[in-house]
Amino acid sequence: MTGQPRVAIRPVAEADAGAIAGIYAHHVTHGTATFDTQAPTVEQWREKITHLAAHGWPFLVATDEDDAVIGYAYAAQFRDRPAYAHACEDSVYVHPERIGRGVGKALLAALIPAAGAAGFTQMLGVIAGGEDASVALHAGQGFRHAGRMEKVGYKFGQWLDTIYMQRALQADEQTH
Repeated sequence: MTGQPRVAIRPVAEADAGAIAGIYAHHVTHGTATFDTQAPTVEQWREKITHLAAHGWPFLVATDEDDAVIGYAYAAQFRDRPAYAHACEDSVYVHPERIGRGVGKALLAALIPAAGAAGFTQMLGVIAGGEDASVALHAGQGFRHAGRMEKVGYKFGQWLDTIYMQRALQADEQTH
């Protein structure tokens, strides 16, 4: 049988922290989608999972046909100031062997309504390095270009831009 392998989306569990740490560590050490230069530990990921859960913010994982974690996505308040309480930033990362197979699309498609249900009305994609695949992923889910910050990151010997994309999460909310 041909086609895409099965991808299931479910809420994160604390036991997923190790797989999440491994996926993110790859992106830290090999890519520009994150401006982190040192990967967080498994314990730091457990703390992040707990922190997001305490706020009622969504954190999802994608699993394959063997129930192995192959990607994750979460939404957290865009900035920590009170006036930003209804705006969130998404984060989507996929296992390097599963990139380009629809995992990121499935995660972001599930994260959008989950973030709306959590009370957010706007979602921002902050795309470090101006990654073309991330821009396409967000555009495919209804995000529009909202800005670009030039040469704000320096990684792997190069200056990198950050692209902002945005979409409303509630039908009655309008972006400006």
